[in-house]
Amino acid sequence: MTTIERSTALGRSIRTRFIGFRLPPGQTVALAALTLILIGAFLLMLPISTNPGVELRFIDAMFTATSAVCVTGLIVMDTPNDFSTFGQLIILVLIQIGGLGYALMATLILLVLGHRIGLRDRMMLTETLSTIDMEGSIRYVKMVAIITLSLEGIGTILLTAVFAQDMNFGAALYSGLFHAISAFNNAGFSLFSNSFENYQTHISLNLIITTLIILGSIGFLVFEDLVDNFTGRRFRFLTHTKLVVITTGILIIAGTAGIAVLEWGNTGAFQHLNTGERIMASYFQTVSRTAGFTSIKINEMQDATLYFLLLLMAIGGSPSSMAGGIKTTTIAIVFLTILAVLRRKNDVEIFHRRIPQDLTVRSLCLALIAMAMITGITLLLAFTEEQRFLALMFEVTSALGIVGMSLGDGAAHSLSSALTDFGKIMIIMSMLLGRFGPLMIGLFAVKTIVHTRYRFPQSRVVIG
Repeated sequence: MTTIERSTALGRSIRTRFIGFRLPPGQTVALAALTLILIGAFLLMLPISTNPGVELRFIDAMFTATSAVCVTGLIVMDTPNDFSTFGQLIILVLIQIGGLGYALMATLILLVLGHRIGLRDRMMLTETLSTIDMEGSIRYVKMVAIITLSLEGIGTILLTAVFAQDMNFGAALYSGLFHAISAFNNAGFSLFSNSFENYQTHISLNLIITTLIILGSIGFLVFEDLVDNFTGRRFRFLTHTKLVVITTGILIIAGTAGIAVLEWGNTGAFQHLNTGERIMASYFQTVSRTAGFTSIKINEMQDATLYFLLLLMAIGGSPSSMAGGIKTTTIAIVFLTILAVLRRKNDVEIFHRRIPQDLTVRSLCLALIAMAMITGITLLLAFTEEQRFLALMFEVTSALGIVGMSLGDGAAHSLSSALTDFGKIMIIMSMLLGRFGPLMIGLFAVKTIVHTRYRFPQSRVVIG
């Protein structure tokens, strides 16, 4: 064997050894997200990223980067006052990448460079985007990119027109771009220290922000189904689409009514607001259950309202969207399962269709796991932190649901800013679990069901 042949063989051996070691797609996405968070944290630590006189500890930079990549919106630093324009742009880029997802951004780059997308990459896309199957995943990615950039662009134009009434055009354009991206990605970051409290009676801004949040939280599977129906590729809406739209509508109506009724007599949160403005504020906070923006001081809400809002945050948005939480379809299937049990029916049915049993079991498991995680982390923080139990549960739910709403000192700082370093680490872990937990534990992995060659005999157990 010649020297060239030996070198070639050695190189092939090295490539096989290192390239052959591949993580599962879900773990690859999670690892890439952690890498992005670390890069973002180090960039935020640069002197150019903060305003003069502001000291940023690494734990706070890590917290901010995690909140941005996980599109949560919990903040331990005042975004408009503590971070410079460069730092704010770093946060904005992290929000955009985190919202679209690492897999989608990587695939777009590969498509632009002309690379072929293999089976493993399609599996990663299927998990990251929560698509139903791998067929047409590349077309789906292109659709997601077009819809995201288009809606963010329209939102930027509309918000710029609103902000131009109070500031010069350059500042209005920058603020419009920042809030359009933050709203559509359900991130909750704002360039105003009190979020949108100064615009709580501004009808146009309320409608623009809430529309962007809804469109970002409804899920791209719904968009795909709408496009397919309007272009003739399909002639009937999917059960998924109908369930998402109806459940989202019910949550918005019930949430608006619930917050309005519970807070109607509370002069703290609804102070100086008339009837129409109170309903609009209730609607804004209900829609923002997935984003984290505020138009009223939620830390002045009554405990009953806060717990009601906590439940809305736990449910969150829809699959394949920017929002987190248990998901609207999951909670809908749980409700339908309970209804089927009460009616003593063997099948869970909706829209003259039967929901597969594995989906009902998975939905129940996801709901129980989410509730267990909220309870467990809250109990741990209640032992280590000197804060109200409800405030801690609210913070943990907001982190796990990647919402960003908090009972801190208004919108300038979340409650996390008052926690110990251990408490901040727990909230960071909660945000990571809320955003990438399903990928890391493999709940949505593409795997074949294992069929055993035997089954144990049944045994009746008394329940209830």
